[in-house]
Amino acid sequence: MSDRPNFLILLSDQHSPHVAGCYGDPVVKTPHIDALADRGVRFESAYCQSPLCVPSRMSFLTSQQPSEIEVWTNSCTLPSDITTFAHGLGAAGYETTLVGRMHFVGADQWHGFEHRLVGSLTPVHPFGGGLGLPPVLMRATGQKRSSVATAGPGKTAYQVYDETVAQTTAELLRANSRAKSRPFCIVAGFVLPHCPFVCPKEDWDYYFDRVELPTLPEGYFDNLHPVIKCWRKGREVEDLTDEEIRRARTGYYGIVTHLDRQVGVVTRALAEAGLEENTVVIYLSDHGEMAGEHGMWWKSSFFEGSVGVPLIVSCPARFPSGRTRQEVVSLVDIGPTLLELAGTGPLPASAGASLLPLLNSDHSHRPRPAFSELYAYGGIAPARMVRDGKWKLIHYEGHAPMLFDLEQDPGELTDLGQSDSHATIREKLHRLVRSDWDPPRMEAVLAQREKHHSLLRAWYQAVSPPNREQWRAPEDANRFPL
Repeated sequence: MSDRPNFLILLSDQHSPHVAGCYGDPVVKTPHIDALADRGVRFESAYCQSPLCVPSRMSFLTSQQPSEIEVWTNSCTLPSDITTFAHGLGAAGYETTLVGRMHFVGADQWHGFEHRLVGSLTPVHPFGGGLGLPPVLMRATGQKRSSVATAGPGKTAYQVYDETVAQTTAELLRANSRAKSRPFCIVAGFVLPHCPFVCPKEDWDYYFDRVELPTLPEGYFDNLHPVIKCWRKGREVEDLTDEEIRRARTGYYGIVTHLDRQVGVVTRALAEAGLEENTVVIYLSDHGEMAGEHGMWWKSSFFEGSVGVPLIVSCPARFPSGRTRQEVVSLVDIGPTLLELAGTGPLPASAGASLLPLLNSDHSHRPRPAFSELYAYGGIAPARMVRDGKWKLIHYEGHAPMLFDLEQDPGELTDLGQSDSHATIREKLHRLVRSDWDPPRMEAVLAQREKHHSLLRAWYQAVSPPNREQWRAPEDANRFPL
């Protein structure tokens, strides 16, 4: 076994840590993700740096917080002179390849990767193009009631995209089975289980009578934090019926299983190529999906189903198999881990820390807090979260904080933000979450950018520039409804 391992990173989109067999869900079928957990180390308390696609993904790549790189929304562009772990690995002699989705915005669709295959699902320019979906399903990709109401059995371009990413990654791994002088890092970027909640019919039929509807204590909605009330009202999910909830959860479970099949395509190819022993496989998602928990859906909140992510690191020749770690970790920790395993120095700026001590040791290590942030939109104030040990504090600008004891209350049903007996820990975490964070500056930067975006929108409509990096869905990619 070489001292420098290969890396295979499987990055999904919107996968709740609560909807996977290895994380305790008794209904969902995720045998291939579960197998990675059986052969690796599973992290129980992993967090994204923003429960939104672009800021989360750019933080993952750069190992920096969204405010450090000034990427807060899905229209933000990561500057090309900010280094990513792909730059670090490439400089250390690795062959780096991005297969599929990363949700880069702007002309630079590579950000340090040496090769790019399949292409971007999203347009290079944030103001035009499509995602290969018909209008009824395009509406179902957003964070409004139609996303829940439009659920059912069918075939979508998202499913076809992920199948293409999996097959292309498998072919690349087989090609790498031949002796090569350079180690590789392959990132396979999938779009599922992102909504729309449309899944293959066989999965729909399997899950429809098996999924459970989330339950809450009587009177729970009467005592909601005002921001959460505003969130539910603004997204039109206050009066969803049990039938709508069942259908949407059925679709979500189905696309989780479809994603798992693609993970199986890739991991089988890795084994067939004889690369398992010296390849570190990492499965993770950019953020979660509420899937009806707390009466909420999608992402853009700091409840565990949204801000938490599955994170599995597997390489039985290097790390123990079947281990679970409870320590708080973050997606910004992935880059430092890769670079340390590669035997090279860290990125010039990093908010993360290598996970190697947790991967290699049975002993507990000093916990580090995890931060996540979210820009204001839809009437919701700018927000930031800190998870420190068993405590989670959520700060919404202009509002009293929310506080949860996740050891005693893992379902986050009892908000201690107004509890007199928790004043000391609340004040400590409230200072911590606001200590290096500047919402007025964030809003000023984004307001200035919007002036440029207005012109860019007009330019796009007038010029219709080519999206050469974008994947094109085949004509038969969508069959919905069935």
